Amino acid sequence: LRRNRIVDFIQLNISNLAGVPSIVYGLLGLALFVRWFSLDRSILAGALTMSLVILPMVILVSQEALRAVPKSYREGSLALGATRWQTIRRQVLPSALPGVLTGVILSLSRAMGETAPLITIGAVTYISFVPKSPMDKFTVLPIQIFDWSSRPQKGFHDAAAAAIIVL
Repeated sequence: LRRNRIVDFIQLNISNLAGVPSIVYGLLGLALFVRWFSLDRSILAGALTMSLVILPMVILVSQEALRAVPKSYREGSLALGATRWQTIRRQVLPSALPGVLTGVILSLSRAMGETAPLITIGAVTYISFVPKSPMDKFTVLPIQIFDWSSRPQKGFHDAAAAAIIVL
């Protein structure tokens, strides 16, 4: 990809977004998804907010994985008569896939542990039902663990321990 001012500007902003605290993403999700798109305080609004949290990291890791593919792979494929698309599809992407998947897994693990943006958009502290649709109210696992561990019954402590292992 040729470097120009627009690409440099986008790259700079993606790098900056990777360092933004997650609570700021929660405020963005509250303004954008809950209020502007009128998704209320739903699972869908939470999922979209968390996708904003992990998107910069996925983009940066994917870029690095693609850059890590040796230039000789591209040159060799093109020298053997492959088109640019064939080179990308059959040489570059398969070589970069392990790095991209590692980045996605790390990003998803970060999203699983995040609580602040979801509290900001309105995750409730306790629900006594299993959500049935993307528009239902929700809670997050760290809040649920805290709630269960603060109860006096042993069964809740067992559930909290199991949830901690899952988290």
